[in-house]
Amino acid sequence: MSIAIAIDGPAGAGKSTLSRKVAEELSFIYVDTGALYRTIGLAAARKNINKEDTNGIVSILSEIKIELAFNDEGAQIVLLNGEDVSGLIRTPEASMYASAVSAVPEVRAFLLDLQRNIAKSENVIMDGRDIGTVVLPDAKVKIFLTASAETRAMRRYKENIEKGIDCRYEEVLRDVNERDYKDIHRDIAPLKPADDSITLDTSELDFEGSKQLILKTIKENI
Repeated sequence: MSIAIAIDGPAGAGKSTLSRKVAEELSFIYVDTGALYRTIGLAAARKNINKEDTNGIVSILSEIKIELAFNDEGAQIVLLNGEDVSGLIRTPEASMYASAVSAVPEVRAFLLDLQRNIAKSENVIMDGRDIGTVVLPDAKVKIFLTASAETRAMRRYKENIEKGIDCRYEEVLRDVNERDYKDIHRDIAPLKPADDSITLDTSELDFEGSKQLILKTIKENI
């Protein structure tokens, strides 16, 4: 029987990078659900659909095919209608679009079966905002990974600078706070810890410390 690990938390908590590394250590499949929403956001942006235009977003779902694959190095890549968009979905614009489209019930339904089917056949670590509460309510271990807004903004700021993305820390912090508010207050699958989740705050930890904390928590609870 397959084992599912759910890791939820706010934007910039390091869920994707940490989940990927933890999955490698445990020889699990890593599923980045945020990348799926970002991909739909990218498709909407390419059609010049406003991120608040719910009907416009829903109208293009029938034209979208999303696949998860792996490159020669074993890293997960996201395909949008056959195109590798793994790099294109990591921009600030894609992040804001992801928050908007993830609040659309039809989008969530569109992706739900894809996510659940992967977990049925593989040992997975899946990260997002409602994995433990909605997508995989029966996950073996549920972790709510968080850090202060200031810490998360600084991490995102440094990441953008390293990628050559011009930005200011104050703008990144504003985006983080705006994303948090939208994710927490949306009507559909709001961001919140599952009742049986374990909250891990990594504000004072570096990457390695955060990874070891997650690994320890998983091993203690499997």
